Amino acid sequence: MEILVCVKRVPDTAENEFELNSAGNDLDRGDLVYSVNEWDNYAVEEAIQIVDKVGGNVTVITVGDSESEEVLRREMAMGANNGILLSDDAFEGSDGKGIATILKAEIEKGKYDLIFTGAQADEGAGQVGGMLAAMLDMPYASLVNKIEMGEGKIKVGREIEGGNQEMNEIALPCVLSIQTGINEPRYVGIRGIRKVASVEIPVKSASDLGLAAGSVGKAGAKTKRIDYFVPDMGAGAEMLAGSTDEIIAKLIEKLKSKGGL
Repeated sequence: MEILVCVKRVPDTAENEFELNSAGNDLDRGDLVYSVNEWDNYAVEEAIQIVDKVGGNVTVITVGDSESEEVLRREMAMGANNGILLSDDAFEGSDGKGIATILKAEIEKGKYDLIFTGAQADEGAGQVGGMLAAMLDMPYASLVNKIEMGEGKIKVGREIEGGNQEMNEIALPCVLSIQTGINEPRYVGIRGIRKVASVEIPVKSASDLGLAAGSVGKAGAKTKRIDYFVPDMGAGAEMLAGSTDEIIAKLIEKLKSKGGL
């Protein structure tokens, strides 16, 4: 079983105080602390668990600059066998379709049974997995929180509206976007990080992938961010005090006054 997991280096929401840049169209990224995208971590753990059961290899891949190598090594320290860095100045400013195009060019050079992405990345857009599947002409499932392996096909559970669970049978190869909660990602220790510190990670450029510079990056982007802002704080919630019966009575009166009843 050959599994490819797409990962991304993103600002760590637990470690940063976010501010906007002077243009107001992005975060000020100068002093941000970065880590691997949370959803991607679950995807890598699931890939490792599958390979532990059925055999094979896990490869992690990312599109980014030279600093993105750190998330590849982190996931290799976690248990992934190989890493691939897709890096070129021409990739900067790519939208979701551009990222999917870059990934597709490298994926087609290999032979993978499963391709995982995190359910969300790229500031929550969650679009790369679906676009990648369409470009590769492979079956696709999103928000996957359960995987059962089979012969030439798998069963996947999906989290859907209303807290319900949906099960699907999908032929291999396929693309899956993995939801948090599917597993518990393992701890990465210093020993694992040291073990992969000197492992060579191939770096592929646009020319290596056979991509024209104008087809990706800012030049090829069909979606452009024009604004980025923090919503104004609301007035906040009103807390109702008293016994249960008193709170219910107050709530009913407020609903009536607001036209809710």
